[in-house]
Amino acid sequence: MDFNAFRQRVLQTFRLDLTSYKENQLKRRLDNLLVRRKLGGYQQLFDQISRDRQAYEEFLDYLTINVSEFFRDPQRWQELEQNVLPDLLRRFGQLKIWSAACSIGAEPYSVAILLEELSPGKKHIIHATDLDKSILQQAQKGIYNADAVRHVSPERLSRYFHQQGNNYIIKEQIKSKVQYAQHDLLADKYDAGYHLILCRNVTIYFTRQAQDKINRQFSRSLLPGGVLFIGGSEMIFNYQDLGLEKMTPCFYRKSARRG
Repeated sequence: MDFNAFRQRVLQTFRLDLTSYKENQLKRRLDNLLVRRKLGGYQQLFDQISRDRQAYEEFLDYLTINVSEFFRDPQRWQELEQNVLPDLLRRFGQLKIWSAACSIGAEPYSVAILLEELSPGKKHIIHATDLDKSILQQAQKGIYNADAVRHVSPERLSRYFHQQGNNYIIKEQIKSKVQYAQHDLLADKYDAGYHLILCRNVTIYFTRQAQDKINRQFSRSLLPGGVLFIGGSEMIFNYQDLGLEKMTPCFYRKSARRG
């Protein structure tokens, strides 16, 4: 079985669309996985993930880039805290937010912290999704090392975390604000009615066609006036075709003219 046949079999068997990943990056990662697992080729890898659910979960975990931390890229989060969220709160009051490809949960918990400070006592909806079930389980535990919280101020660390040895555990008042679910950005249906969607440093691993598909669906999921927050290494070149207006780096607002 060659690389292309492997991608097709994975799509047929697991409904996982590897053809939407950038080919060179994906092949490099898969070849590294073959070496790591001492496998003779793609057929052996497919056989392994087909018969062993644990092996498949580990395959997904390896495939997805689970690098995340609280308030990653602080300048952009400052923009979110000082301008974007206050404006959304003024215009909409109660917010519905989606952290897509949320990884270990640092991103949705960061949003929950900001909302706790900007609108204390108000109930907002924060959905957090990821393809990887094991990483979602980790996110729900809310346990982080020092690297993950390096951009969290001492005041926030004290207020929103319990320290246990070298780890920091998110407090229930923040943890309870986030609802987790498994979701495949390439295959699953998108919910609607969001005021803010965060999907940061994820689509860079996909083909331009897949990026366009995802961004188009994000736009449809936003209410008019809602905001899409992407990563610093990403850019939406055709944002106007998607009904979006560029605000500042990383932030795009859905045009009020679009439904």
